Amino acid sequence: MNKNKTKIPKFKSRKEEAEFWDKHDFTEFLDQTKKVNLKVNLGVPKEEILTIRLQPGLKKQMNQLATEMGTQTSTLARMWLIEKLKTLNRGCRTFRTK
Repeated sequence: MNKNKTKIPKFKSRKEEAEFWDKHDFTEFLDQTKKVNLKVNLGVPKEEILTIRLQPGLKKQMNQLATEMGTQTSTLARMWLIEKLKTLNRGCRTFRTK
């Protein structure tokens, strides 16, 4: 073990911390870390499946746009459906959902 090993400093800001970790590999500091329990709640599971047929060009456009947005195509489609339903719910009683 190297006696001149750097210690994780106390950071004054998130920016300072980000700059530090941009220049260092966290695995060099594993002996200075402690185990934590982490619970992740991913929200309500999406239990229903809807299959739709698309023209190849439309699917390709959606794939490209989703990639640019950093998301999956199915997530993008779900976001658009939710937005459209909200718009319809605001303007027309016939389309109100629970």
